[in-house]
Amino acid sequence: MSERILSISGLRGIVGDGLDPEYVTRFAASLGTIVNGGAVVLSRDGRSTGEMLRHAVVAGLMATGCKVLDLGIASTPTCGVMVTALGAAGGLQLTASHNPIEWNGLKPFSPQGSVFDKGTGERLLTVINSSPSYRPWSGLGSVQMVADPNSEHQRRVFKLVDVAAIRARKFKVVLDCNHGSGSVLGPQLLRELGCDVVVMGGIADGQFEHPAEPLKDNLTTLMAAVVANGADVGFAQDPDADRLAIVDNTGRYIGEELTLGLAVDHVLSRKTGPVVVNGSTSRVTADLAAKYGCAFHRSHVGEANVVAKMQEVNALIGGEGNGGVIEPQVGFVRDSFVSMAYVLDGLVVRRTSLAAWVDTLPQYTIVKDKLHCPRERVSAACAALRAAYQSATATEGDGLRLDWTDRWVQVRASNTEPIIRVIAEAPDNERAKSLCAEAIALAKNAVK
Repeated sequence: MSERILSISGLRGIVGDGLDPEYVTRFAASLGTIVNGGAVVLSRDGRSTGEMLRHAVVAGLMATGCKVLDLGIASTPTCGVMVTALGAAGGLQLTASHNPIEWNGLKPFSPQGSVFDKGTGERLLTVINSSPSYRPWSGLGSVQMVADPNSEHQRRVFKLVDVAAIRARKFKVVLDCNHGSGSVLGPQLLRELGCDVVVMGGIADGQFEHPAEPLKDNLTTLMAAVVANGADVGFAQDPDADRLAIVDNTGRYIGEELTLGLAVDHVLSRKTGPVVVNGSTSRVTADLAAKYGCAFHRSHVGEANVVAKMQEVNALIGGEGNGGVIEPQVGFVRDSFVSMAYVLDGLVVRRTSLAAWVDTLPQYTIVKDKLHCPRERVSAACAALRAAYQSATATEGDGLRLDWTDRWVQVRASNTEPIIRVIAEAPDNERAKSLCAEAIALAKNAVK
């Protein structure tokens, strides 16, 4: 086994080098066991390896008595929506999110349409490591293809915004689906909102035209296309369409962090309530919550942790700074389609350009880097940073976060890759880059 990462959040690996059909079938059968043979919604992103994995998953689910409700190629948030819409016992999305093309994975969903919480994830791991409960020949499950799974998702999104007002604006949008599952619903949703849409990578075949993660260096063609087409906005989805990065009308990459910032600004301007983000998310959302007089909470990193905190405090909105907005009215899962709708609705309300709106938000620069490191050495990196930055306020429990009055830095182990993530934020680019570089150097020295 070369690359296979198993956690309470699911499974990722390199197909043919760690992620094999036997193990995938066992994972699916273990999910079927903990849902006691109930109905399971199944969908996949556009990766070329998805069809092979689908067959392995169907075998495991049917062998444990499950009725498989197959959506075909669909986004991760659509899978979550349809779990609740169909009253299923669980769901399973086949995706490796932003990982390179050779990767794929399995992401399980609870009956609430959210990713597994810690307790459920640990139950799944226990079954995987022991033995799934296979049914006899007379108790095998079945497969049913679900027609038009996207209509319910779109309906929920449209309830959030003034559809008629957005249609009247006739926005021009460039949408970069990068051959992911966002191409199934994304162009349709935007056109239903009256947008003139230029689609890039609109076939969900997983043949990425640029690296899968929607970072600035990977979106130069989108930035150029926004300018060339005179578009109001450019949207970039990751392969399973739960994350969104944004380019403004000037061709400026405003990134993933401000996807959540824009959504929070728009939502809180209409209704106030608690906001939840993770410990790696920009201070922009904290400042916006304070501006509108709303309670603000940080969870540990990980979608499951954000969702758990949102449910605990009855949050109005939440998410992660990787471009993942979580809107409870649609589902407790990150959703790029909600993000797009909120940005367009916000432009209607503000009667301004996206660039002008962005410039009204709190101004910070966030810098992210990573360092390959065994998980067991992460504590050494944390200890080195804490010793070096004794003037900062330290928050432990999810790696280490160090806060000053005007800046912060965090070092923590990735949940999905064998790396340490280092994130720093400050009011200007130079200070943020310097702080991140210092932290990387300290961590690298500590984990040698």
